[in-house]
Amino acid sequence: MQQTPARPAAPWMQDALREGFTHLNAGRVNEASRCCKKVLDAKPDLVEGHFLVGLIALEIKQTGNAIRAFGSVTQLKPTHGAAWANLASLFVRAGQAGRADAALAKAVEHAEENPVVLDLIGTVHGQLGEQEEAGRWFQRALEKNPESVTHQINLANNHMFLDRLTEAETLLGKVLKAVPNHPQAHWLVSGLRKATDRRHIETLEALVTQTRNPRGLAFLYYAMGKELEDLEAWDDAFRAFERGAGERRKTLDFDESREVAMFRAFAETFTREWLESGPAGNEDPSPIFVVGQPRTGTTLIERIIVAHSQVHSAGELRQFGHCLRRLGDYREANAVSPKLAELGASIDPGKLGGAYLQTTARLRGDTPRFVDKLPPNYLYIPLILKALPNARIVHVRRSPMDACFASFKQLFADAYPHSYEQEEMARHHARYFKLMETWRERFGDRFHDISYEDTAANLEPNARALIDFLGLPWEDACLHFHEQSGAVTTASSVQVRQPAHTRSVGRWRRYEQQLRPMRDALEREGIPLGLNGGQ
Repeated sequence: MQQTPARPAAPWMQDALREGFTHLNAGRVNEASRCCKKVLDAKPDLVEGHFLVGLIALEIKQTGNAIRAFGSVTQLKPTHGAAWANLASLFVRAGQAGRADAALAKAVEHAEENPVVLDLIGTVHGQLGEQEEAGRWFQRALEKNPESVTHQINLANNHMFLDRLTEAETLLGKVLKAVPNHPQAHWLVSGLRKATDRRHIETLEALVTQTRNPRGLAFLYYAMGKELEDLEAWDDAFRAFERGAGERRKTLDFDESREVAMFRAFAETFTREWLESGPAGNEDPSPIFVVGQPRTGTTLIERIIVAHSQVHSAGELRQFGHCLRRLGDYREANAVSPKLAELGASIDPGKLGGAYLQTTARLRGDTPRFVDKLPPNYLYIPLILKALPNARIVHVRRSPMDACFASFKQLFADAYPHSYEQEEMARHHARYFKLMETWRERFGDRFHDISYEDTAANLEPNARALIDFLGLPWEDACLHFHEQSGAVTTASSVQVRQPAHTRSVGRWRRYEQQLRPMRDALEREGIPLGLNGGQ
């Protein structure tokens, strides 16, 4: 039987959809939802109605509803590139790597030079840590729509990751000329250089009074905090960081209980006996993993290593975790789940190691060794040891209070949702600290601990011990890491172009009274507060 063509949408439906998109762009989510309900009640197969539902769900952080809505779009119209690209991004966030790969392939197939789709594809590659590839898609999007503020912002952010600061500054100047009150552009500009006066701060203060959107306020407050700290206006800086963190926390769905369960499952599952039993992994010796907490000196340690002529910086790669989820066919609704430990214990380590090496092949450069500097890979230390037994793992330690405060005062993209409330940050750090104690007890002879504070104060002996652990011959270039060029895909991308220094050691003490909730929470968890927390 021949299928009956879909009935076209009536003019009033098109008008209602346009009204819905207008409401959503203005932040009026309830009004946009009413427009959706009106048109979908009348015409349940209206593709753009379901697409608008997906966008509304994204805005209010309802991941499951967004996946269902964009899924409905692709069922009704399998060539809808924007829906496929949004699904790919959602699957990456949920840790469903296999589904993300399939959706991304469909998005590329049906991009049709649509700049919105091209930009979304770039965003997905950025989420995967593939910054060079992301930049190519952002550039294509901007070429198709040169006046798009979104495309200019995304490409500018990508330029900053890749150390193209002049190009980033040019694009941000264009954005602020067209939209002088753009919060994210002001935040990015604040990170380009150290503030020397209050002119930009005064602009930010005025914009705060005109802004209602929590994400926008977070950008403005974090920009203000950074510049006030540059000027050593410590109390004002902390107030700005605290307000920015509060606004950002409003936009996040962080379920601490899921993280507690996952950490417990990893500690219970991955024992020394597990490591020493079963099939062997991949013998390739090329990977070097640098792990720890964010903002704890992982970038400093990475730059010391990649100053060596035999090592390439691959950036912050998410491939190990994605390979684990892909091989295990991970389909939990949330990326954080104890199910991940169960899957990891049953996966063939040789296949896991091989998959990691295959998916990182084009990111590893042409040197014998490469660094993967994704801090949260500390969770996977036993799995890395099993899957890649000849890889080297370097764990960077930092004083717990400095580590926690450094994350609290940093506005991240979509990572580290625990970092915007003092006690949540402290409890997360305690979970990490105790898990690392467990890994050290079981596998401490298989990875290298290095202190950020000690390295910053005494570079050469620590650098020599590090290079020796990696099995590399010493090169004096490792002491001159700050003279390198190349991508730094991290929040430290601008600051790391400096020699080692101790200016950040003990920085939290300037805010000792304001950080009392964080300190008390760490002490309740039994975490020692001295340098490196006694580890």
